[in-house]
Amino acid sequence: MEKENKKLGLLALTALVISSSVGSGIFGIASDMAAGTSPGAAIAAWIISGAGVLMLCLSLTNIISKKPELSGIFSYATETFGPFGGFISGWGYWLSAWLGNIAFATIMMSALSYFIPALGNGNNLLSIITASIILWIMCLVVNRGIESAAFLNTIITICKLVPLLLFVIAAIIAFKADIFAADFWGTVSGNFSLKDVMSQVNSSMMVLMWVFVGIEGAAMMADRAETKATAGKATVLGLIGLLCVYLLLTLLPYGLMSRAQICELKQPAMAYLLSYIVGPWGAAFINIAMIISVAGCWLSWTMLPVETTLLMAQQNLLPKKFGEVNDKNVPTFSLVFMTVLSQIFIFTLLFTNKAYNFAYSLCTAAIFVTWILVCIYQVKLSYINREKKGEARQLTIGLLGTAFYAWAIWASGIGYFLLCMLVYIIGIFLYIKAGKENGVEKVFSKKEKVVIMFILIGAAISVYMLITGAITV
Repeated sequence: MEKENKKLGLLALTALVISSSVGSGIFGIASDMAAGTSPGAAIAAWIISGAGVLMLCLSLTNIISKKPELSGIFSYATETFGPFGGFISGWGYWLSAWLGNIAFATIMMSALSYFIPALGNGNNLLSIITASIILWIMCLVVNRGIESAAFLNTIITICKLVPLLLFVIAAIIAFKADIFAADFWGTVSGNFSLKDVMSQVNSSMMVLMWVFVGIEGAAMMADRAETKATAGKATVLGLIGLLCVYLLLTLLPYGLMSRAQICELKQPAMAYLLSYIVGPWGAAFINIAMIISVAGCWLSWTMLPVETTLLMAQQNLLPKKFGEVNDKNVPTFSLVFMTVLSQIFIFTLLFTNKAYNFAYSLCTAAIFVTWILVCIYQVKLSYINREKKGEARQLTIGLLGTAFYAWAIWASGIGYFLLCMLVYIIGIFLYIKAGKENGVEKVFSKKEKVVIMFILIGAAISVYMLITGAITV
């Protein structure tokens, strides 16, 4: 008999959304943004990206309320394009989640190196061993039960938001308007130029999208929520909270130092900004906060991909083995499979000096697939119900969201998006195996074979870009 599990409430789900998004990126966003944007362009970038992510959140809320029977964010793509579309979406989400964990492992070791210099830059042998131990601890925690892990995550979320609040208060007190306004638009003339500002916005898009990865966490965990409506509310509440935090943490540094000075700060930039305001203890305090933050985000992103593969197996998109659960209702095989792949990838960090940037760029590019497919399903669902009241507004939301993510894929760097196609080839073999297990004679339609052809071409182009140095690892 299946054991009944405690359901997640609004607070736990909202905390999951915030914690899944507030990870390593927020502590380094000041220098990441300053490298490509002026204060004015940063504001424009947040308005554009915030509006785009809002379209995603509103789409998720609408879909969850109207189609509560659908399980998993990838199921929306199944409804739009059939089983293979669902696989494409789910595999992208799964890939994004565990690649994000690799980024967390690297940056956590970098933060720990502030206290333990032997860890170096976060990618030497000692760092790899330490990260590997933490990786398997996360595996064990989640294997004991997803609901209990979510409860622990709520506590971690509260702990890591307090230091961010302290930084905001200190930065507001030390803020100087003349420094903030000195190079407001970042143009040669000093005046507003749409072309120059949009160029700056484009350069910051990967950074902005990276800090929003995880916003769909409540939707992915909707089956474990008290109600589907609770998952929808948690998604919107999480976005509002994140936007408030991100805006303050991005813009306040421009009033503390010049843009050139911010760019020169070591990571995590926030640590050295607080040290500049309050003294040396500020750097130690923020590094501790970052370690806690990344631990919480790492835990969240260990839960989410496991839930994805479980639901995909239940919908016959992956082999049945991925859907087998233990007495805690956790798919142990799927969890271990992901952890082993993560372990292999962590060892590759010994051979690159840009592991963090590469991992988070690939992570963000992968999840674009899932996000744009959600918006496309929003368009389809609203069009089908177009005669009903309010559906014109929902259709507009879907169209705006689809257009935004199509642009974001291009603006963020098409190379990383194409590189994801390499891992899709592995997933396609698992999809074929699942089809055979379920007695499907014809696994792919003609249209799906065309999609596979494009995946193969994209993978080949990405390999060429790697060889020629167009994509740096």
